[in-house]
Amino acid sequence: MPEFVIGETDFLLDGRPFRILSGALHYFRVHPDLWADRIDKARRMGLNTIETYVPWNAHAPEPGTFDLSGGLDLDRFLRLVADAGMHAIVRPGPYICAEWDNGGLPAWLFRDPSVGVRRYEPRYLDAVREYLARVYEVVVPHQVDRGGPVLLVQIENEYGAFGDDKRYLRALAEHTRACGVTVPLTTVDQPTPEMLEAGSLEGLHRTASFGSGTEARLAILRAHQPTGPLMCSEFWNGWFDHWGAHHHTTSAADAAAELDALLAAGASVNLYMFHGGTNFGLTSGANDKGVYQPLVTSYDYDAPLDEAGDPTPKYHAFRDVIARYHKVPDSVPPPARPAPAPESVLRDPVRLLDAPDRWGTWEFHEELPAFDDLTPMPRLALLRTTVSGDRPGVLAFGEVRDRATVFFDGDPVGTLLREHHDRALALPRAHGELLVLVEDQGRVDYGPRIGEAKGIIGGASLHGEPLAGWDVLPLDLDALPALRPAAPSAVTGPVAGPVLLRAEVEVDASADLFLDTGEWGKGLAWLNGFPLGRYWRRGPQRTLYVPRPVVRAGANELVVLELGTMLDPAARFVPRPLLGHTEA
Repeated sequence: MPEFVIGETDFLLDGRPFRILSGALHYFRVHPDLWADRIDKARRMGLNTIETYVPWNAHAPEPGTFDLSGGLDLDRFLRLVADAGMHAIVRPGPYICAEWDNGGLPAWLFRDPSVGVRRYEPRYLDAVREYLARVYEVVVPHQVDRGGPVLLVQIENEYGAFGDDKRYLRALAEHTRACGVTVPLTTVDQPTPEMLEAGSLEGLHRTASFGSGTEARLAILRAHQPTGPLMCSEFWNGWFDHWGAHHHTTSAADAAAELDALLAAGASVNLYMFHGGTNFGLTSGANDKGVYQPLVTSYDYDAPLDEAGDPTPKYHAFRDVIARYHKVPDSVPPPARPAPAPESVLRDPVRLLDAPDRWGTWEFHEELPAFDDLTPMPRLALLRTTVSGDRPGVLAFGEVRDRATVFFDGDPVGTLLREHHDRALALPRAHGELLVLVEDQGRVDYGPRIGEAKGIIGGASLHGEPLAGWDVLPLDLDALPALRPAAPSAVTGPVAGPVLLRAEVEVDASADLFLDTGEWGKGLAWLNGFPLGRYWRRGPQRTLYVPRPVVRAGANELVVLELGTMLDPAARFVPRPLLGHTEA
């Protein structure tokens, strides 16, 4: 069997120096029927390795579960990498960041606030060990010394930016070895002395994450990794977007020059990202460094391969650089072609406030619970209580995580946003039914707020007095596409949510589509039951990507949950993605 080890100056494959030319491709952000296509395009750019994270919370949405089916079939993904003649790097965390909800850590793990987060704490480590054992059951048979593609396994992820618990890192490394992982183990940190020292151990090979200043950053890495190959295992060739900001792009020429500098220095590299893909459903995370910033649905990342899997100028620029150092395949992928642009009308409204009992099951709670107090944890819930008094007053919440729309006797009163630090508004009358629609917009994926609870935190008050006695209706979002009106009906003019709408979309053949949400407000969309993700008029993202395996020749059913106000109830698709404010 092949042997892969870390030598004095190089990675060695069967005793010969081997430079890793890797690209990040997250199987969980790409439709599984498109994995082979994306892997092949990486090979044709000149890469020899595919790197992926493993998202714990996607595989284990509830305790005692571990899903390896469909788009979570890591075994199939690794077999496809091998079938393409490529190698693999696996980064199972348990924390992955990745701009993914909660950094990949399952929310259920932190229902008990005394459970540790990314540290040596028995209950946390027990759960981590169980998770890693399940991952390694898949990974171990795919190791290079067993004839498979996996060359490296990473321990934790940029841990030096979070903590310095060596006992915790040692426990992860020891458990990884005990589970049968024999390939070299690595860590990654930003190349500062403090992070490189805190984020690794002797016996783990240090690598760095950066996107510029190659010479200086490699020098810092070398000072902390005196022997063995240098590797930038997150070469940041693009960036991610959050709602309300601009679409990030970087110069292809500048990124190619930095890649050239890396390869000229003899370093190995993993492009972050080679192909970003999409945060389908409700999987995008958020940042919070004083201001909460939820991430958009697209994870295009301005990568060499765009969100729809088409080559960008960066693809060709990187390929040219790689060709100076290594042989690359002769063929390149064809350029993108315009996507079909069908149009149809949205109709058949089902309004949440007209008959909320159809949307879920009410639960009574004397004290207002956080989402994390409910099982299963909802991402969207309707709260209801009755207020009475002698005067109008101010409704206040302890904290809103992350968006709360308040209705009084069915009339909208206002919306509170976490990013604005909103937590109070005036009620217009002294008596009435209070309804609050609360949305989790994505759990923080980086920094000290990882693992925090969602929903309304710290209860509610009116006139400064606690409000007790709440009915709570968690919305089962997976079931919503099947919710239909009592009788078909048309929609004319602007529409106010929360409302469910649907349309029939006709196409001649299966193809990638780009759903234009520019005239909609805020909400979620599904095509043929597949969750496309969030949309929001504030941008920068205007289109939702629909992967072609989801699209059928003939009629397709689009379902939209509009939470705000929809200016034009029409479903329009456009020939190309619109990810920035200036593209329309």
